[in-house]
Amino acid sequence: MRIAERNRIYNRAWKTRTKTITKKVMQAVEENDLNSAVRLFDEAQSVIDKAVVKGVIHKNTAARRKAMLAKLIVNLKKTTGAESPSQETV
Repeated sequence: MRIAERNRIYNRAWKTRTKTITKKVMQAVEENDLNSAVRLFDEAQSVIDKAVVKGVIHKNTAARRKAMLAKLIVNLKKTTGAESPSQETV
């Protein structure tokens, strides 16, 4: 029982971390802050990938979340008139 409680707390912390960074990226996109959004997107990818490695979230869930965030970044680049996504990494 104690092990399950320990794992629950550990998993909850990682899930919270992934949700928080995702919300930060979405907020930056909402505010049309491209530089901040791209920086946070890189950090979000890292956090989400680490959660997968640790077994907290499934790899397909991670892929879906990262794709959703990448789509937001690409759309933000289009609306702000930044360079095309093919010339610049997302």
